[in-house]
Amino acid sequence: MGQGGLEEVRRSMLSLLATLSAVLFAALVVTAAARDALSFTIPNWISGGLVLLFFPAALAGGLGWLAFGLHLGVGLAALVAGMAMFALRWMGGGDAKLLAAAALWLGWPAVMTFIGAAAIAGGALALVLIGLRTTALRPFVLLGPPWVVRLAEPGEAVPYGVAIALGALVALPGSPLAGGLAL
Repeated sequence: MGQGGLEEVRRSMLSLLATLSAVLFAALVVTAAARDALSFTIPNWISGGLVLLFFPAALAGGLGWLAFGLHLGVGLAALVAGMAMFALRWMGGGDAKLLAAAALWLGWPAVMTFIGAAAIAGGALALVLIGLRTTALRPFVLLGPPWVVRLAEPGEAVPYGVAIALGALVALPGSPLAGGLAL
């Protein structure tokens, strides 16, 4: 195989890795949302998997050193912000870790779209939960599956991982990483 053939194989492999990375990112954030809605927990393996998957995705996406550093900085800033929100009891620990892992992937400036979309989705989620938790709807909610009954329990937490996942999916196409992932 000649030099041109090897280069073509390398490009094909990177393209396959990029596509697989994007699919796995989406699958992991959707899994986090589902787990949070069903059990009010986001397992560490999901956020950890997103962080680990970022490195081959960055390679496949062709991120330069500056862009790579910006992604790391955005992820670190999101981790610090998430830890602060966790300390203030505004979100759970799993939410904070998912926020940071998704921000790592999204980088600058897509993280701004992420924050905005997650905030809007979080507000909509809160309104839906307030509606489900009212006494007028309570009898109907009690007929649903156990996870819906738990979501509608007055005073129960908000599964903010749902909003974080939606924000991440909305923002991913605008990420510098997405340019190399063929999204």
